[in-house]
Amino acid sequence: MLSHFTIAYWCVFVAAMLPLLCSVVAKRGGFGKKRSQGGYDNHDPRAWLARQTGASARANAAQANSFEALPFFIAAVLVAHQLGAGQAVLDLLAVLYVLLRLFYIMMYVSDMPRARSAVWGGAFFVNIAIFFLGYR
Repeated sequence: MLSHFTIAYWCVFVAAMLPLLCSVVAKRGGFGKKRSQGGYDNHDPRAWLARQTGASARANAAQANSFEALPFFIAAVLVAHQLGAGQAVLDLLAVLYVLLRLFYIMMYVSDMPRARSAVWGGAFFVNIAIFFLGYR
């Protein structure tokens, strides 16, 4: 039997790339400028990011949250597969989770805190649903 990636597994890959997306958004304002003029400092990127404000700072915070949310999502998908959850429902929930996380990032960067928190909660509950999907 040949193994294959399910849609849910592809969603794990996409979710693992979301912090990178946030990182690019956080740093984009500093690209193309000299360090002496506040441009991105690859010699000390964490200190440079810590000095950022506005959308760059929020994108950096979204990056941290994306890393924080990732282990639970990975575990939930693996547990659901291991327990033999229905593939169609698992795939649908995994896609929904990734879409909610994308909306979360957009709302975080756009400074929409109430909507961002609501979407975070929605993604969290979808993740819980994925985790227990195969429970019998």
